[in-house]
Amino acid sequence: MTKLRSTYESMSNYFVIGNPIDHSLSPLIHNYWFKKYKIQSKYEKKKLKENDLKNFITEMKNNKQIDGANVTVPFKKKIIPFLDQLTDISQKTLSVNTIYKENGKLIGHNTDAPAFTQTLLDLKDWRDGSNRPLKSLIIGAGGVTSSVIFAIEELNDVQGENYIMNRTKKNAEDLIRTGLKELKTKPKFLDWGDIPQNLDIIVNTTSVGLAKDDNLKLDFSIYKNSKKTVFYDLIYNPKETNFLNDAKERGNTVINGKMMFVLQAKKAFLHWTKIDAEIDDEILKLLD
Repeated sequence: MTKLRSTYESMSNYFVIGNPIDHSLSPLIHNYWFKKYKIQSKYEKKKLKENDLKNFITEMKNNKQIDGANVTVPFKKKIIPFLDQLTDISQKTLSVNTIYKENGKLIGHNTDAPAFTQTLLDLKDWRDGSNRPLKSLIIGAGGVTSSVIFAIEELNDVQGENYIMNRTKKNAEDLIRTGLKELKTKPKFLDWGDIPQNLDIIVNTTSVGLAKDDNLKLDFSIYKNSKKTVFYDLIYNPKETNFLNDAKERGNTVINGKMMFVLQAKKAFLHWTKIDAEIDDEILKLLD
C-alpha cells in the first residue's frame, strides 16, 4: 500500500530568504493570497548566511515541493551566480528579488523595479503632467539600489540627472561601474552629506530606519516647504522612519515602501501561480 504524503509535503512551498529576515512581512501577503485563491501552498521566512545560498538553491532545484522564493537584503546580487538564467530586467539591474521555476531551470527575476516605477506613476499631482527629466538622489548602494535607479531612468523620456550617495565610496563606485551597465546615463557619485539643490526625489535604499533610533544624519534643510520634492524610504516596517518623519515636518511629500512592497509581491505571485492577485483593503491592513 502506498504511503500517503503529509499535507506539508504535498503542497507547494515558497520562501523569502535574507539576513536579517524577522522584519519581513512577505508571509502575511502571500499566505493571505494562497488562502484567498484556495491554493495549497505555504510561504515562510528563511534566514541564511552567505555560504548557505548555494545549498538553498540546490535544494530548491531538486525539491519538487519548493516552487519559488523571494530574495531580500543582502542577497539580491549574491544569489545570481547560483541561478540558471536571468530575465532581461535582472540582467540590466544585476538584482534578483524573485526566483521561479521554468522547464527545470531556476530563473532570477526582478519585480522591484517595475513596482517602484508604478508607485511613482500613481503619485497624484507630483509632476503636473510634465515629462521633464527627473533629478534624483539615491542613498545607499545595496541590492535594490540598481532597481531604483533603473526605474527612475525608465520614467525619463529624455536624459535625467541622477546622483548616488553611500558612506562606503567603493561600494557605490562598484555599483556604478558594474551594476548599471545598461543605463543610458550613469549616476554621479556624491560625498556623504553633499546634498544637491532642485532634486525631484530622494530615495533611501539603505536599512537605516529599521530600528527606532536609526538616523541617516543628513541635512536636507534646503528643502524646507518643498512640497514637490518626494522623500521615499523603501522601508515599510516601521511605516514611518526618522527619514520620513523629518521630511514630513519640513513639508515635503513622503512615501514609504509599503505599496512598492505589495506591488513587487503581486508580480512575484503572478509568476508563481499565473493569478493576478487583488490588492484589497485587507492586504493593506495586514501591513499596518
